[in-house]
Amino acid sequence: MNTLLAPLINSWKTPALRKKILLTAGLFVIFRLFAHIPIPGVDTTKLAVLFSQNQFLALLDVFSGGTLVNFSILALGINPYINASIILQLLQIVFPKLEELAKEGESGRQQINQYTRFLTVPLAAVQAVGMVALLRNQGIITNITPLTLITIVLTMTAGTMFVMWIGELITEYGIGNGISLLIFAGIVGRMPVMFGQAFTAATAESVTNLIFIALLGFVVIASTVIVNEAVRKVPVQYARRVRGNKIYGGGSSFLPLRVNQAGVIPIIFAVSMVLLPSLLGGFLSQVANPSIAGFGKGLSNLFNPNGAFYNIFYFLLVIGFTYFYTAITFNPKKISEEIQKYGGFIPGIRPGSPTASYLNYILTRITLAGAIFLGVIAILPSLARGMTGMTTLLIGGTSVLIVVSVVLETVKSLEAQLVMRNYDGFLKD
Repeated sequence: MNTLLAPLINSWKTPALRKKILLTAGLFVIFRLFAHIPIPGVDTTKLAVLFSQNQFLALLDVFSGGTLVNFSILALGINPYINASIILQLLQIVFPKLEELAKEGESGRQQINQYTRFLTVPLAAVQAVGMVALLRNQGIITNITPLTLITIVLTMTAGTMFVMWIGELITEYGIGNGISLLIFAGIVGRMPVMFGQAFTAATAESVTNLIFIALLGFVVIASTVIVNEAVRKVPVQYARRVRGNKIYGGGSSFLPLRVNQAGVIPIIFAVSMVLLPSLLGGFLSQVANPSIAGFGKGLSNLFNPNGAFYNIFYFLLVIGFTYFYTAITFNPKKISEEIQKYGGFIPGIRPGSPTASYLNYILTRITLAGAIFLGVIAILPSLARGMTGMTTLLIGGTSVLIVVSVVLETVKSLEAQLVMRNYDGFLKD
């Protein structure tokens, strides 16, 4: 336990890092205060019922930091910013100039961030209009006028920009990645309520289920840490170079290929696609035309989150998107060119195209393990529901993955800053 808490304890002893920790905590408090300022004209009781019945909205609420279920001024949270970031990552494949800009170091990264901010504004406005339309169809928002609509859209868009600003402040002046930490804070903040509701509704029969879910949660956390930290080390040997009477190079290193190269992004992509048919079916089922309404009901039944087809399709989508995103973020050809450029080679493999083929061979196989793991994590709530029959408490695999990943990332950030300040002795046993 002391070893696990050592980075946090030693960071608190360092004045500069203590200041960053306090700043991060203060911004968390501001974020949570604004999260409880509601937008008027919304029936929050009906809204809570809607969110409990719709997994797509529940997922959006996770990424908004728990602000959407209260329909606060920060209702959209950082969802538009995340969507803008994903869109720009995909556009880097289509537009070579964006890819070149991303490789220009700090200046290129700042320019990409600026484009992300610009794209966030229209996305936030569109999502705000869509959310208002959804709540109006559900009877949660009534008597809406054009002026009221404009006011709500502007308020929600401004709230998104405010949350994005807080996240960037944490990234620049605080500890860790601000956007990830805000999502982490929202998930952790809702856990006491979730557990409280579960234990309140628990009966003598479901206590055993609660114990089972607690053990399952421990297994999920442990496996998430193992898979996130797992790497395949590919050895790389560098040729020796003789200049005069001196010998340069000749060292050996390794190329770490992560098993979970894509992180949580494939689940985000997959859940957005697999839940859209259900959402569309809900809208079509309310249409007056009997044929369209029947099609909508059939679509909703087919993509029922409790059904087998939904979970199988969801699982396969996660695997597909894992390979897709890994192909975007890791290019074996470019890696092989970089190794060859610095006089390196993989023992037993010729430089150039054979090296790229070898790296692609390894990556394809270890990505399968990571993709299956993410797929199981994604459908874990449905599996837990089927095994226990409980609906008040489910293991949110995506939420657990985010929480564990953020904790590991933040701890590594603290350790790196301690090393930078010559406090590496504190990290030793």
